[in-house]
Amino acid sequence: MKVLLTATVQSHICQFHKPLVEVLHAHGCEVHVAARNNLAEKNGLKLDFVDKVFDIPFSRSPKSPNNLKAKKMLKRIIDDGHYDVIHCNTPVGGIITRLVAQKARKKGTKVFYTAHGFHFYDGAPKKNWMVFYPLEKDFSRKCDKLICINEEDYQTAKAKGFRCQVERIHGVGVDEKRYFPVDEAEKRRLRKEMGYGEDQKLILCVGELLPNKNQKMAIHAMQKIVKEYPDAILFIAGNGPEKENLENEIKLCGLENNVKMLGYCTHLQDYQHICDVLVSCSYREGLPLNIVESMLSGNPVVATINRGHKELIKDGETGYLVQPDDADSMADRVLELLADSKRAEQFGKNAYDFAMGYCFTSVKKELEDIYFGA
Repeated sequence: MKVLLTATVQSHICQFHKPLVEVLHAHGCEVHVAARNNLAEKNGLKLDFVDKVFDIPFSRSPKSPNNLKAKKMLKRIIDDGHYDVIHCNTPVGGIITRLVAQKARKKGTKVFYTAHGFHFYDGAPKKNWMVFYPLEKDFSRKCDKLICINEEDYQTAKAKGFRCQVERIHGVGVDEKRYFPVDEAEKRRLRKEMGYGEDQKLILCVGELLPNKNQKMAIHAMQKIVKEYPDAILFIAGNGPEKENLENEIKLCGLENNVKMLGYCTHLQDYQHICDVLVSCSYREGLPLNIVESMLSGNPVVATINRGHKELIKDGETGYLVQPDDADSMADRVLELLADSKRAEQFGKNAYDFAMGYCFTSVKKELEDIYFGA
């Protein structure tokens, strides 16, 4: 079987679809990728686990003329490739691929689309429902399987009568061999090796530096946290267009010694293994990997209330949920966990048990059923 994976950018395939490629290779499939090469921005991320890569100039902006060029290039690739399955991802990449793939679909090619979080959801702005809901429902006619990564999207697609087979997987998978709990002795060793104190309070925030990720909230929460723990550090891992704004916010808050920008980090597991708490401040999430990574590492989480966070975090059992932009409440919940090691440890154990359903092993079984099940 020959499979083409498409997305707007190649980093998306690197970060989210290695488990799928492993499943396909295990079944003897040839796997190609068509997406824009943005790997230079991602600090050494490599797309070296597929059989062929096409650099297609997709743009995240639907109005960009680059997408017309991308559409023509993708048409040639699909016409020449004779693929058995075309599996598309991301809003722009997904729409263009489904448009271009219709001729191949009539000849027997199956088209799959993974929705990594609909823009319409419970509590979303009305304009999202007016624009994105009819678009996604209409384009569901242009694929054979719609794969949702969270329960709310799955139930919405089923209830609203999307015109294809609707599947659900538990996220895109997190490597449980990379993210796992470490004992206190190993945690102390890693902290010493990385230059941090045994009793220093360390908080981690992971995500692309975008307005939606709202890292300013974590910075503001640190103003309250450092009053209790003056040497506490917030690590912000990720890159993106908000970098300068966040750096300015850190200076305005006088937190230059307490907030460390890590950039795009290829060894995040080290920070998960030394941190006390993970915080996540997003306004919108589909199914966030950073939360699963932290839970598999046995860490408690304090996060804002949104669709993806609510699916993963049971408030008061695996972590805490707070309102978006309520930095005081986030700080209070973090301080509770920093002051109560027994509660933090219990939350971490509960989180680990729950998150195992979202690890590579579990998700690969679900993907195998979607591709090769009866």
